[in-house]
Amino acid sequence: MGKQMTEMLKGTLEGIVLAILSVRPAYGYEITARLREQGFSDIAEGTIYALLVRIEQKGLVDVEKIPSEKGPPRKVYSLNAQGKRYLEEFWRAWNFLVERLEQLREGRR
Repeated sequence: MGKQMTEMLKGTLEGIVLAILSVRPAYGYEITARLREQGFSDIAEGTIYALLVRIEQKGLVDVEKIPSEKGPPRKVYSLNAQGKRYLEEFWRAWNFLVERLEQLREGRR
């Protein structure tokens, strides 16, 4: 992935992860796997875990510890009401940007 794409992802990855969690709860590795399925193959697991800590601290997700057969309990993240509102705002901002970028690309005002 190029530097420009990496920089763009930094600003949107939080919304992308919240969108994944809006479909169903997931733990860190599962979120990373879903991202890779969507073509985001260069995103490191460490990046996702750091992001999950941030969105947990912001109160956007609920966390449940689920026992794991292979080690310590897994932290399963689910989108809560505050996270849903945040995601709705993310999509509004995203749509605004997409519309303006399309206008610029097409040479319209």
